[in-house]
Formats: sequence, structure tokens, C-alpha cells
Amino acid sequence: MGLAGLLVLVGPSVAAPPQPAPVQFARDIAPILSDTCYQCHGPDAAQREAKLRLDTRSGLFETREKQQIVAPGNRQASHLWNRITAKDVDERMPPADSGKSLTREQVDLIGRWIEQGADWQGHWSFVKPRRPALPVTRDRQWGHNAIDRFVLARLEKENMRPALEAERATLIRRVTLDLTGLPPTRNEVQAFLADPSPGAYERVVDRLLASSEYGQRMAVQWLDAARYADTSGYQTDGERFMWRWRDWVIAAYNQGMPFDQFTIEQLAGDLLPQATIRQRIATGFHRNHRANSEGGIVFEEFLVEYAADRVETTATVWLGLTMTCARCHDHKYDPFTQRDYYQLMAYFNNVPEQGRVMKFGNSVPVMRAPTAFDQRALATVGEQLKRVEAKLQASRPVAQRAQRRWEKGNLPPALDGAIEEDLAVYLPLDGNTDDRQESTVKSVW
Repeated sequence: MGLAGLLVLVGPSVAAPPQPAPVQFARDIAPILSDTCYQCHGPDAAQREAKLRLDTRSGLFETREKQQIVAPGNRQASHLWNRITAKDVDERMPPADSGKSLTREQVDLIGRWIEQGADWQGHWSFVKPRRPALPVTRDRQWGHNAIDRFVLARLEKENMRPALEAERATLIRRVTLDLTGLPPTRNEVQAFLADPSPGAYERVVDRLLASSEYGQRMAVQWLDAARYADTSGYQTDGERFMWRWRDWVIAAYNQGMPFDQFTIEQLAGDLLPQATIRQRIATGFHRNHRANSEGGIVFEEFLVEYAADRVETTATVWLGLTMTCARCHDHKYDPFTQRDYYQLMAYFNNVPEQGRVMKFGNSVPVMRAPTAFDQRALATVGEQLKRVEAKLQASRPVAQRAQRRWEKGNLPPALDGAIEEDLAVYLPLDGNTDDRQESTVKSVW
């Protein structure tokens, strides 16, 4: 007992002091500068003060009057640090009359960033993700995988302990709801509870990932981001049919389609060599926008609105950026100019559509989009049709010879030598034999 008590008392005193968490520019510093500094020292040249930019790497690290704006590793030698901590109110940044200020925590964060080397990063959505190292935790026993290590590290930072492991009935309910959006059936719960073998939980996960409901569950957020709807919006909000694109998304998740292919087919599936029906359907991503059917609209105005919708949705979904601001002026904090916006819009402004759409149903351009079942049925009917046509062609010479024999034995004598090539049949209407014999064919139709 004495030794155990000694270890408890001595342990904390000999442990290495915790290292401060690394400060990341894109995550921690850029939002502060964007909120409090970019209005006067950002991308807007018209409002820029002192010709100083803090939104670019070159501006942030430039030297002015023999002092760097930011001197990596030395906060005291950094002009930025000296201005945000100045005692003189007239020297302190941001200015008092700007209506903006830095909290003590924000000032400390900037100081730590400078001391740690002031590592600069571009916009987070342009930075390639890197797998972080696993954090060191005091408890080496808790957890089953790498993700648990990150959870435990944060809990230990907050002086909290992990919750007890969930009961198996609760566990299968949680994972089934997470992966399919549906609760497990009674039989599924009972089968899991009756399976104490190693890997039982992993087998449940594999079964759920292989279910059709998994794709439906995963597709929900993508459908929301892509503004999916089977109606057109605006005042009529008439019905249209976009569910074929929805089903393509669900199938892509269920088939484990790689994300690069998922991206290419939705943005340019119709431009791929020998594009399939499915690949062309994928481009329905950019036909999900609202469409106006009102009679008094200016068509060109709404063609521009549709193109703008595509630009903004593409930027949000794939770039992790909001480009809407650049429609009217250079972006105030994201790295886009107004020129960039309209250059991107040019790609989406050549769809052969009309500004005003049909009140109900899909508007041009449209395509036939049979389902997989329909395609199989069409293929079967096509093969049957080919066989029937082949039989018809084979029987045609026999039918032609029979027709010639019939014509020789059944045509009236008065028509001998008078039949023109296109005349199919002669039908006397009055029943008078004399008139029939005296008549001649003057013309054919």
C-alpha cells in the first residue's frame, strides 16, 4: 500500500509537461484574420489600408522598415504581434473605431502560432488531407481502434472518462440506425445477441454495408447538397422527374464507386468516350436547380440564374467554398475574383435549355432513361424482333412468287397490258360486265 501510494504521489511530478497543441494557420489563425483584419488588409484593393495584405503569404511575411510583418519563431520581432498588443490605443490593431477587437485567447493563439514557426497554409479546401499521428494517451487499454485513440485523447484533455461500453442490444441498434437509417429487426437483434464469437460485430457492419438501405442512407446528405427535388420550385413548383439521378447516386454508394469517378461522371459524364446511359444520367446533378415556368419572365435572366446556381453549387460541394460573393465583386475572404466567377460560369452557361420551363414534366434537353429492368426487357424484345424480321425476309421470295401467280389467274382480261407498275388492284364498282370490259386504266395513285 505504501509503494502504491508513493507511485500515485510521485507520478505526476516526474511526468513530462504537456506540449502545447500545434496551431494551424488555416484552422486557427486565418478565421481570426478574416474576421478582424481582412476588411482593411484583405483582397479588396479599394478598401485596403497602408497597401498591406494579410490574406496572402507574401503580404504576411513581407518586411517593412526593417521589420517583418510576421517573423517566424519570434513574436517580439513581428510587426503584427507588436500592433495587436500595443499599449497605445492609437497604435493597437484593429483600431478602436473599427468596431472589431481581438479576445485575449485570440491574441495568445496568434502569439503561439508565431513562436511555433508561423507555418502558413492555403485555404483548407486546397490542402491535401494528411493522416495525423495517433495521439499519446495515458490509458493504453481503452479503445478498439485508432479513432478511439482520438476520442480518448480529447476526453483526457477535458479530464473526463469514457462512458461504459454499450450493451449489445444498444450497439446493434445504434450501428443499424447509423448505416441504414432504420432500426434492426427483432430477428437481427436476437441473432447478434446469440453470437458471442469474435468478429460478430464486424459481420453485422459488413451485412449493413452490403444492404441496399445503406446507399439510401448515405445518399441523403449528397441529395441535399445537390438540391435534389422532383419538383421545379418557384410559384408553380410543378412535378418533374429527377429520381433516375437519385437512384444513380444510391447505386454509386452501394457499389462503392471511387470518389474521383463519382465526381467526373456527375460533372462531365456525357463527355466521356462512348458514354453509357448511366454516365449521362449522372450529369443530372446540374439539372437539379430550380426552374421557373412563370409566363412573364425574361428568359435570358433565368438562364443566367440557372448558370449561377450551377457555379455556386459546384463550388460549395466540391471546393468547400462559397463563390456567391464573387458574382458581384472580388471575394472578401476566399481566394476568388469576380473574373474567376464568370470564367467558371462560362462552362455552365451553354446548356441548350430555355429560360422558361414547362409547368409540369421535364423540360428540354431531355433523354430517354430506361431503368436497368427496362433495358433488359428492351434487349429481350429487340432479340425477338430480329428473329421475326429474319423469318419475314426469308419468306418474302415465296410470297412474291405466290402473288404473281395469283395476279395471272385473277385479273380481268380488259386490264391486260394496261396495268402500270404501281397499280395494286382493280375493283369495278357497278357490276356491269360491258362497262368493265370497255373501261381502261387512265392513271394510278
